[in-house]
Formats: sequence, structure tokens, C-alpha cells
Amino acid sequence: MIKLTRLNGSVYVLNSDLIETVEATPDTVISTVDGKKYVCKEPVDEVINRIIEFRGGIQIYADTHK
Repeated sequence: MIKLTRLNGSVYVLNSDLIETVEATPDTVISTVDGKKYVCKEPVDEVINRIIEFRGGIQIYADTHK
């Protein structure tokens, strides 16, 4: 799950496993595999970095709890 910010400043959490595309239009629009679209303040590169950080954290957790 990654934490993102709506254009109005409210925060939401999105399941990154459901993300199909992330595009700048110029706002960042995230499309999920079920067809829903989410807009966030974070630029595309930041969304990607948060996904990488989240997945890396899962891998570290799994490696330390074998």
C-alpha cells in the first residue's frame, strides 16, 4: 500500500499491486486493473519510488522473518 495525496490535500492509501498505469496529464493519473482512476499530487516518478520502497520493505521483512 502506498500513501498518496489528493489534489484537495486529503491523503489516501492505494494498493500498489492493482496499479496498471501511471501517467502525467499533467496531473498524475493512476489507473487500476479494475478500471478505476485516481488522481494525486505526487509526480509520476515519486509514485514509482513509493512503489519500489513499499515492495522493497516487503522483501526485507520476508528475508528477516524466515
